[in-house]
Amino acid sequence: MGPQELWAGYAMTLLAPGTFVRHPDKPEWGLGQVQSVIGERVTVNFENAGKLLIDGRVVSLEPVTDLAPPDGHSGNRK
Repeated sequence: MGPQELWAGYAMTLLAPGTFVRHPDKPEWGLGQVQSVIGERVTVNFENAGKLLIDGRVVSLEPVTDLAPPDGHSGNRK
């Protein structure tokens, strides 16, 4: 098993329903939210492409951790 396969396996362990992701080769699809993970099959609902089934053996979805609230505020109330 090579480094790319190891990374793909690691990335799959990070994905769970509710996780926000991006497709590395399809930025035009926009932000996606994982709906389900069954084995290597990940169902993702993308902003601009709708609900798609992704094969985790072929595509390493990129988890997104730097989401800002939609209104641009930090969420802190004063």
